[in-house]
Amino acid sequence: MFSLRAISKRFGNDTLALDGINADIAPGEFVALLGPSGCGKSTLLRLLAGLEAPSSGKIAWEQATKPAPGAIGYVFQDATLLPWADALHNVFLPLRLRGLSFAQARPLIEAALAQVGLADFATQRPAALSGGMRMRVSIARALVSDPLLLLMDEPFAALDEFTRHKLQDDLHALWRQRGNTIIFVTHSIYEAAYLANRVLVMTPHPGRIAADLRAAIPEGPARRQSPAYLDFVGEITQTLRRIMPA
Repeated sequence: MFSLRAISKRFGNDTLALDGINADIAPGEFVALLGPSGCGKSTLLRLLAGLEAPSSGKIAWEQATKPAPGAIGYVFQDATLLPWADALHNVFLPLRLRGLSFAQARPLIEAALAQVGLADFATQRPAALSGGMRMRVSIARALVSDPLLLLMDEPFAALDEFTRHKLQDDLHALWRQRGNTIIFVTHSIYEAAYLANRVLVMTPHPGRIAADLRAAIPEGPARRQSPAYLDFVGEITQTLRRIMPA
């Protein structure tokens, strides 16, 4: 889908956040960016979204799979919902910015909310929803435009473990159903191993890609207990131990 070629990012205070990032991302991959705080994971996501420009290097898109403007979905750590708007109108926002009327967009909005299990909560405002539900609305808002590329910046970090596991299951099922390319930032080895079919492990600051790990883990309800998943967790753990300073 796109290639990262010698991507570096230096901020105005002369902080080098990313240094020489190289990677090729294929359409339909679920890629986890894993590394310690401050290694530039979120910065790399912002570069992919076009919110920042690299200081050097190039993001080269394959023309056949290059997202059109507005065809990149972005989910932040916080749900970042409009507190005065119900779930329907929060999900409507990106379509409204593209010029659609609410009447035109409503079938798409309702379909997106149904996909994340919130069909019965469409008229509820964020204050009436749990943390997990608010994050579901945020995911529906990112999905409503049917993005080819979905960027997710630690979206489940603030949730309790039970809710987090449920949303991981739902996101993984949505990815298999829709076939989007997903780049998912996380600090959790277990989350990266469970969700992604590919994990890019990043070094401490400045961020570089230290390892590109892949595993074939069987699908189904026993995925978390499968030997392949546990082996992948162990492989990622050993990789992080090698790159972290003593």
